[in-house]
Amino acid sequence: MKTKIEPFKIKTVEAIPMTTVAQREGYLKEAFYNLFTLRSDKVTIDLLTDSGTTAMSDRQWGALMYADEAYAGSVSYYKFEDAVKKITGFKEVIPTHQGRAAERILFQAMGVEGKFIPNNTHFDTTRGNIEFSHGFAFDLLNEKGKNPEIIDDFKGNMDIAKLEDFIKEKGAENIPVCFITVTNNAGGGQPVSMQNIRETKELCNKYNIPLFLDCCRFAENCYFIKKREKGYENKSILEIAQEMFSYADGATMSAKKDGMSNTGGFLATNNEKLARDARTILIVTEGFVTYGGLARRDLEALAIGFEEVMDENYLSYRIGQVEYLGNQLIKNNVPILNPPGGHGIFLDAKRFLPNMPTSQFPAQVIANEIYRLSGVRTVEIGSLMFGESTIMDLVRLAIPRRVYTQNHIDYVVEACTEAYENRNNLKGLKIVWEAPILRHFTAKLAPID
Repeated sequence: MKTKIEPFKIKTVEAIPMTTVAQREGYLKEAFYNLFTLRSDKVTIDLLTDSGTTAMSDRQWGALMYADEAYAGSVSYYKFEDAVKKITGFKEVIPTHQGRAAERILFQAMGVEGKFIPNNTHFDTTRGNIEFSHGFAFDLLNEKGKNPEIIDDFKGNMDIAKLEDFIKEKGAENIPVCFITVTNNAGGGQPVSMQNIRETKELCNKYNIPLFLDCCRFAENCYFIKKREKGYENKSILEIAQEMFSYADGATMSAKKDGMSNTGGFLATNNEKLARDARTILIVTEGFVTYGGLARRDLEALAIGFEEVMDENYLSYRIGQVEYLGNQLIKNNVPILNPPGGHGIFLDAKRFLPNMPTSQFPAQVIANEIYRLSGVRTVEIGSLMFGESTIMDLVRLAIPRRVYTQNHIDYVVEACTEAYENRNNLKGLKIVWEAPILRHFTAKLAPID
């Protein structure tokens, strides 16, 4: 059989809002043309993020009912801890309410003020937490990863040569940690090869710099390694994950992605002193060490989610759904970042609106037009999120896990195609108010006359 079916049945349905173009034009104006400000009951298909938007399984919902809500020493925590240790091998596992909490705690515990932190590509909250702690975030993505039109197996890879030059320039003593994000979210959901992770670790060891993984989508990255990297085709996702984490000294995770749950995260490491310092910060700011700001039932759901996400039938469907969306858009000549990523499709705003300067936020303009035409909410990952120095200007269509059907995806294809066909009528935006950090979440915009 050639048809790729959903490897699950639907037990519960949720009604989705159906609105008109005229209504949506009003909603955009009320939201100051920032899709983060839209109420969800004004959105027909929500591709703003794949974070925390997963449809949990019957096993996960059932687990909520027998969770141990003890404040300290919850049995549910130990199930969560065992699941994380099985995959990562890290000795110290610290739960947090989401990934950015793990990042904040890590950078506070490390003391990154005035320090330099390299990554293949920092995503928004990682960069925001570094800068909020008065550190400096640098992206060292390989050159192929910066070109949306190039097709390559591992466009998320760290540029090893540039990393060594960076270490020599800044001084190893000024680099408290090196990160690799798997898959590379801001770089189009592109995977990182096992070889690249291994070589990055070898370089970090040379200069005595710890390597951490931002592992929000670790299972998707492992699936790409299995399918694309020689020597891994016969290994299980768990085996690949265990090797991948073996090259790292720690990890942060927003488990709202490949934890297959609606909330949660963790900081994990083999460094006992770092873990002690992190737990002190956790107790002061998040909660006790065996719940970390979460309800214990969320830890139960995550323990099961970490198991379910490594199912190859699920991953084949998950990656296949994203690939289908990308291929349909390519057929309709809509410019996307190639090849399709793991968790979403990224429209290339520079080819979509080649004559619109980045100062007018072309990716945000496209995202607004898609919503105006269809009620599909996407997100800008470009000059509004990262400033005019951004390498790529993208519109991300992040696909929630186990949520939307084939017909929903076809509707999204039609929406993006119609927006592309209407591209010559689109006008730029200007900022009328912005926050000093992570401005894209709350910025107010207005059309340029």
